[in-house]
Amino acid sequence: MCYNENGDDMENYVLGTYRQSIFESNNGYVIGLMKVKDTDIDAMKDYINKIVTFTGYFQELNEQENYYFFGKEDFHPKYGFQFKVENYERVKPADKDGIVAFLSSNLFKGVGEKLAISIVDTLGESALDRILEDKNNLLLVPKMTMKKADTIYETLMKYEESHKMIVILTELGFSMRDALLIYNTYKKNTTMILEHNIYRIVDDIEEISFPKVDWIVKNKNLDVEEELRIKACVLYILKDLTYKTGDTYFHIAEILENVCDYLGYDVSIQQIEELLVELNGEMKIAIEQDKYYLEEIYDAEYTVVQKISSLLAKPPKKYKNLQKEILALEKKNGITYNDLQKEAIEKALTNNIVIITGGPGTGKTTIIKAIVELYRLLNDYTEKELPDLVSLLAPTGRASKRMSESTGFPASTIHRFLKWNKETNHFAVNEYNPNFSKLIIVDEVSMIDLPLMDSLLRGLTNHIQIVLVGDFNQLPSVGPGMILKDFIESGQIDTIFLEHLYRQKEDSYIPSLAREIKDNDLGDFLSTRDDYTFLTCSSSSIISNLPKICNQILEHGYDYRKIQVMAPMYAGVNGIDNLNKVLQNVFNPPSQTKNELKVGEVIFRENDKVLQLVNLPDDNVFNGDLGIIISIRKGNVTKSGKNEITIDFDGNLVTYTPKDFSNIKHGFIISIHKSQGSEFDVVVMPLSRSYQRMLYRKLIYTGITRAKKKLILIGEPEAFTYGVSNQQENLRKTDLREKLSHIGMNSEIS
Repeated sequence: MCYNENGDDMENYVLGTYRQSIFESNNGYVIGLMKVKDTDIDAMKDYINKIVTFTGYFQELNEQENYYFFGKEDFHPKYGFQFKVENYERVKPADKDGIVAFLSSNLFKGVGEKLAISIVDTLGESALDRILEDKNNLLLVPKMTMKKADTIYETLMKYEESHKMIVILTELGFSMRDALLIYNTYKKNTTMILEHNIYRIVDDIEEISFPKVDWIVKNKNLDVEEELRIKACVLYILKDLTYKTGDTYFHIAEILENVCDYLGYDVSIQQIEELLVELNGEMKIAIEQDKYYLEEIYDAEYTVVQKISSLLAKPPKKYKNLQKEILALEKKNGITYNDLQKEAIEKALTNNIVIITGGPGTGKTTIIKAIVELYRLLNDYTEKELPDLVSLLAPTGRASKRMSESTGFPASTIHRFLKWNKETNHFAVNEYNPNFSKLIIVDEVSMIDLPLMDSLLRGLTNHIQIVLVGDFNQLPSVGPGMILKDFIESGQIDTIFLEHLYRQKEDSYIPSLAREIKDNDLGDFLSTRDDYTFLTCSSSSIISNLPKICNQILEHGYDYRKIQVMAPMYAGVNGIDNLNKVLQNVFNPPSQTKNELKVGEVIFRENDKVLQLVNLPDDNVFNGDLGIIISIRKGNVTKSGKNEITIDFDGNLVTYTPKDFSNIKHGFIISIHKSQGSEFDVVVMPLSRSYQRMLYRKLIYTGITRAKKKLILIGEPEAFTYGVSNQQENLRKTDLREKLSHIGMNSEIS
């Protein structure tokens, strides 16, 4: 019996002959062609005796060999009908023709059809079993040499052993994908790993987690030394804490507490300390005084400091006509730069690295445009040459698109710039294959975590000039570190703090409010302005007042696609999940002209705003993208025979089938974290004491600075003032600022 990765019986099968592969990845993923011979799936019966495409993870496939594929039919919006294989069994050839075809396949090098027929004629239909029993049986075949017999026997043994091992791994509870990853990593040593230290799998194979292996150990009652389990748990906890908290290092007491919580029993601090020293010797963690790091995080921190040190040590560029060209640009564009803007432009063009920071409306985009234009003029580059020499980058697709629209110059995500390979999670652009841009300008730097900054700096030559732009008062990165804040507070990198507000009309308050929040010095935030309103109401009445406010905004002519409601939390009456249901009926009420589809407890409707939850680089859609459902079609009218939802992501149309529906959710209200890198004409933010554990200054600052034209706060003023005064975000522990501050004093770094 075959099982899927959840342990459920898999009865749906397709019996077919493997023809060829269209694509094969290094981790065993295959897109191939098969001829269907039999199936118990009604939707597949029309394909009997026809060629179909299949996808899945496989240890090895032999052309012209028969297989049972267990899984389900699928319809890909780009590639059409496919069979998605979740598990498989090979059908051992039993008759003469099948054995001849098997032995003369590409698996057995040097065995042609003539020799295969001779083997079967000599050894009969039990030829394969007889060869496995004793390879000398092959010597009964006329003209068979010992060398050829050895080759056939060894090939058949490897084929049998690999198949048996995959079966063992899947029966333990590993998915087919994981079983292949394990077998392809250890090959003939797989049994030894399972018997002596199954937790080694977690160390060697990034895609397989400690909880998964630990569940298998407990579920199957495997006999494993407890110390091996504790050691693996220590490393897992350090990784988990790093990516949950954003800290780059931890103290032993934190590690001990979390290890004991996971294991469910007490472990001595001495044992944890000994295991940490072992892990340090194995170069899996780094220890510096009383600080414990993941090795890759420590290395990233060190590499970033090294690269910054190198940039700071190089002499600045000099331009004779810089002041003159700035004046000419002012005249050409009908603009006057203030002293800080001029300083930012000058330092960006002359320094090897500079930071430009400021809140909304302080002219950051104006400066970026000036830097690009002056760089071209001062270096006498043509507009055609410029994109190969200057790169504008941002951490998200939305931020890079906004950067491109506001500057009129092409921009890209950092991942695209570094040529990220989703399959391997590695960057093709790195220290061995750098990008040869001469100037890069990176926006929204507050969103960049330590590993990404490390990868970016590794992918640049030593002749680069870097301009880092951002607002360090916003939320820190989701991943570990707080790059922008540490860079600025180290005091090593020239930083221009933009203060003057340009995006400020009469009675405009949003930029002023941002400054008040940043300085923890709130003014009269309850008074209404042209672009700002605070509507006071109790926490319990937010849910009834919010729809009224949104209706009024629509009545004033605003496009619902450019209105964004955002909140700090998903759960609760005033949480995102509940309010999305309420707001759907405001922004997109039901109508006889709109198709609907119920998915679990959620009703998707044409014209709904939805939020993408995972990265789909093949479809150019990324986590956090917002789109509009433009069509919903039921399975009785689609080619796939499945329900389909087509979503418009700013002109990029993507069609989803049921397997993808979990990748989207309603986006009428989203989390403030998901809003980073975006701007909206109108922002509405409910504020409630029920959000208290998530209310802090940077969160509120980030939310209100997403508003371009109008900001409406609704709820309890005391929740707002509490959040502004709460500096919870400063708890993140990093050592980058300290290491940077010693540049020039530490000979090892400088």
